[in-house]
Amino acid sequence: MSIPKLHVAVLMGGWSSERAVSLMSGQGVVDALTARGHCVTAIDMGRDVAAKLAEAAPDVVFNALHGCPGEDGTVQGMMDLMGLTYTHSGLASSVIAIDKELTKQALVPHGIPMPGGRIVPSQELYAGDPLPRPYVLKPVNEGSSVGVAIVTADSNFGTPISRDAVGPWQEFDSLLAEPFIRGRELTTAVIGDRALMVTELKPHSGFYDFAAKYTEGLTDHICPAEIPDDITHACREIALRAHRLLGCRGTSRSDFRWDDEQGVEGLFLLEVNTQPGMTPLSLVPEQARHLGMDYGDLVEAIIADALAIDGGGTDR
Repeated sequence: MSIPKLHVAVLMGGWSSERAVSLMSGQGVVDALTARGHCVTAIDMGRDVAAKLAEAAPDVVFNALHGCPGEDGTVQGMMDLMGLTYTHSGLASSVIAIDKELTKQALVPHGIPMPGGRIVPSQELYAGDPLPRPYVLKPVNEGSSVGVAIVTADSNFGTPISRDAVGPWQEFDSLLAEPFIRGRELTTAVIGDRALMVTELKPHSGFYDFAAKYTEGLTDHICPAEIPDDITHACREIALRAHRLLGCRGTSRSDFRWDDEQGVEGLFLLEVNTQPGMTPLSLVPEQARHLGMDYGDLVEAIIADALAIDGGGTDR
């Protein structure tokens, strides 16, 4: 895809738990745009981000932030007020998608299969299990598997969970408890209005946590996934439907858990990422590359989508 030469501000970094990943994503975008002749202003987001964006006055902002407040609607609302054109999803979509419980409320009534579960005050975990073991505990509004714990019958967390056991209950006031789904990790990217392919993720040990995602050599990416055609079709269909139902823009990535003993009935959407990673190990660039779109093409396609949908005052 060819787009005119632009002044692009790349927003990265910030202060979330995913700062380091965002810096890697942002630098990749900066390098790709610079190589293609665009004027690029890199902005490591601080509390003065609005002033920096106003001073830069870019044609478009490439939002390479991950986690809060760059992915939860906060920065999107600020840029809406400033009248800036920016990539990825807008305010309302970001608010819903970052919150796993709100995502379920938006998608499950439309037939999207997602695990059950409920929000649990962390203090209640010390009195007893909220669900039969094994179950999963995760923060409601964090990404990249930050703060996820799998509580099993033989885990070293204690029965019930001990106050001294290291886990997300020590960091977050409340957590989402979901039944543990045995099986395989799958993910599907959407760009624009097209679901790409399915990748299977095989961590060498444990589960697909933050370290497994961003440490080279800890996880095998099987792309395309070696799964039945009906599961591939279901992943792509669900990812695209979720992208549309949430009003996502640009690109998103839907993560699944599949119990391969249950066929398509064992496939569950876990979450939708509205600003997936753009690092060398990230899944969206990998899937795009398998379909003949190099990293620079991908970056320009995301920008082209933002420029095409800029409507001033609407949720992008």
